Amino acid sequence: MRILVLNHEYPPIGGGGGQAARLLARELALRGHEIIVITAHIDNLAREEVLDGCRIVRIPSLRKDPYRAGFLTMAAYVLAAIQTGLNLIHTWRPDLIHAHFAVPAGATAWSLSRLTGVPYLLTSHLGDIPGGVPEKTDRWFRWIMPFTKPIWQYAARVSAVSEYTSSLIQQNYPITPIVIPNGIHIKAVDSARLQAHRPPVIIFAGRFVPQKNLGVLVETLSMVRDLPWKCTLIGDGPLFNEIDRMITANGIADRFSLPGWIEPDEVLGYMAHSDLLFMPSLSEGLSVAGLQGLANGLAILASNAEGNRDLVAPGQNGYLVDPNDPGALSSALRNLIANPENLSAARRASLA
Repeated sequence: MRILVLNHEYPPIGGGGGQAARLLARELALRGHEIIVITAHIDNLAREEVLDGCRIVRIPSLRKDPYRAGFLTMAAYVLAAIQTGLNLIHTWRPDLIHAHFAVPAGATAWSLSRLTGVPYLLTSHLGDIPGGVPEKTDRWFRWIMPFTKPIWQYAARVSAVSEYTSSLIQQNYPITPIVIPNGIHIKAVDSARLQAHRPPVIIFAGRFVPQKNLGVLVETLSMVRDLPWKCTLIGDGPLFNEIDRMITANGIADRFSLPGWIEPDEVLGYMAHSDLLFMPSLSEGLSVAGLQGLANGLAILASNAEGNRDLVAPGQNGYLVDPNDPGALSSALRNLIANPENLSAARRASLA
């Protein structure tokens, strides 16, 4: 089968939705399907290349930052992807279009399908649903909500990455999605060899944006400064400098490493040398970083956001805590890192 994949974010740019799209495309290619991906171009990335057996076509979209896609960059992606998609449909003749995110890729898929008759599948990753990431997208949906309804209505199938994501879709549209959780490639880890590092190593991987609640992460760690620990914050975003200043102001800069925005495979390298994944997000669908943390045998301290509940068995492999309560977060963190045996047991539970 020939599948045309649409996603405005595809590694090395974007977050978990891009990683999920890449992993799925790679697996489909391994099974003998022909895959072409239309995604956004940035910096010095090749305009076209073959990765993981998939042909990647990167189009102009005004995008400047790997971690951020503004409204104008997404609109530019839609317009450019329609033109590129029409050319590919006429010359390559795909059997199916697979759009990741109803906005913006879904708008492109709807347009291409209406113009050519090629059916499309839609996968929702949370941020493309009203109320999914309110601090980021609610102002957009005030304007574009009426225009999004046909995108969902005309899709041949709709999938959601978690039950929570599915429930939000059903609250906003007359759609009952198929829930297909994000997947990752799992590398075997010997649980018997999992021992907490001394000092314990805490890791975060994601965008430095309000949704990820990194200010509370820094505040929480400052409350357990009496304990030994190290922390790596991987990623970038508009709050990077603010978080860096906050770390310094709390007098804990010597405990932190901030490597910036790195390739997904490099993130896995850091996880392999860490003990605990800290995810105080205000909202999550089903975090790819969280799944990778489980696969690497990391204990998880996460907010009680709906999507995180699929990752944590409280009291076993970690804790789910109110993301606006640094005191409760610091208490849970202390329970994990003050006793190496507790931390090692939580790590083994993540692999169970």
